[in-house]
Amino acid sequence: MSKSENLADTPTEALRYRWLIFSTLALSYILVYFHRLCPAVVAEEMMHDLKASGVLLGLLGSAYFYPYALMQLPAGLLADSWGPRKTMATFFIAACLGSVILGRAPSLFWAMVGRTLVGVGVSVLFVPTIKILAEWFDQREFATMAGILIAMGGVGSITATTPLAYLSRAVGWRSSFVIVGLITLALGILLWLIVRDRPEDLGWPSVHAASAYAGTVVEQPPGSSNLWQGVKRVLGCVFFWPLAIWLFFGCAVFFAFIGLWGGPYLMHVYGLSKPQAGNILMMSAIGMVVGSPLLSFLSNRLLKGRKPVLVMASGMTVLITAILTTFTDRLPLTCLYLLCFFTGMFANAIVAVGFTATKELFPVSMAGTSTGLANFFPFLGGALLQPLMGYLLEQQARWSGPNSRTFTTAGYRYAFAAMLIWAVIAFGATLFIKETFAEKR
Repeated sequence: MSKSENLADTPTEALRYRWLIFSTLALSYILVYFHRLCPAVVAEEMMHDLKASGVLLGLLGSAYFYPYALMQLPAGLLADSWGPRKTMATFFIAACLGSVILGRAPSLFWAMVGRTLVGVGVSVLFVPTIKILAEWFDQREFATMAGILIAMGGVGSITATTPLAYLSRAVGWRSSFVIVGLITLALGILLWLIVRDRPEDLGWPSVHAASAYAGTVVEQPPGSSNLWQGVKRVLGCVFFWPLAIWLFFGCAVFFAFIGLWGGPYLMHVYGLSKPQAGNILMMSAIGMVVGSPLLSFLSNRLLKGRKPVLVMASGMTVLITAILTTFTDRLPLTCLYLLCFFTGMFANAIVAVGFTATKELFPVSMAGTSTGLANFFPFLGGALLQPLMGYLLEQQARWSGPNSRTFTTAGYRYAFAAMLIWAVIAFGATLFIKETFAEKR
């Protein structure tokens, strides 16, 4: 069924309103990425204020990722049962509370409590959004919309770099997180007021007919309303696991470098100020903004396939981590800008294509469950790699006092070698990914 046939019976009002829904979701996704990557710019202040070591700071950073990863299956189940709108609006209250607690934390323990609540609260945004996109947009539009969504995450990455650096300089890192908590609450209210799970909720017909998905790799079985049966079906699909492994190892490179250790690396090894480091890290956000629609276009129009784009992006991630490992302290500033740009593109923006491939393995009724299970893996990978790199940095640190240490070039080289190993494993997984592009089936 063609796109025009799918949309022919959809009222103009519905086609317009879905863009209002998408805009609200995109604004919320900006905030998700801010929370995800904000520690990098204020890492040194947090270490000093909370008296945290490199390992403990890594654990604080990963306190977002563990609950985020663990919530992906519940997020998918809630999206498929309770509904995306209720799920997102409710959990954003927890994110608001967590951000305020983080900003007011008197100790590392309470900072971890706040960071954990933030991770729980924003963890249910992406998967329900994918579910809503699957309901409001035609199958042929999905990869493009997912790409635009990831690009908006790049805007969130920008806010977590230079803007946060200047805000924290003006009001302090603590007040910055309190302000962000209030913004989180405001967005939760907008999600409740504007978003609807499907066109039928407003009395409009579905944007696509069910038969439009008849060509998916896995046919919808009788009794698929059983959510746990859906989980078993996803985990039992042999084609799901190469994507899961790729997500686990590949995305962790982005989270570990851009989300936490990139800022200290630029300040410790190259002697840059916090705003200067923020400017370089901001290039990863620009890479996401440019890369998400570009890689989706390559997948949909030029290469007409998911697998070649995933293989290419993973190969580039291997090259990036190899350069960081080999030339840790010998890179010109221009090269650092470019490395961050391409890290944002090839280690993060590419997930738009990856999640499209995941969704295409299963019928639309399982979009929440399949995407939720897949989305578990990148954040678990990030949660493990961040403290691992902190541990490697600690082993090579120079101590000038009981609570004062400097991370060395050798330490960063060991930490980047860990990233390189993970990137190589991710590349190997892409070689076994099943092609899901409709015209190749």
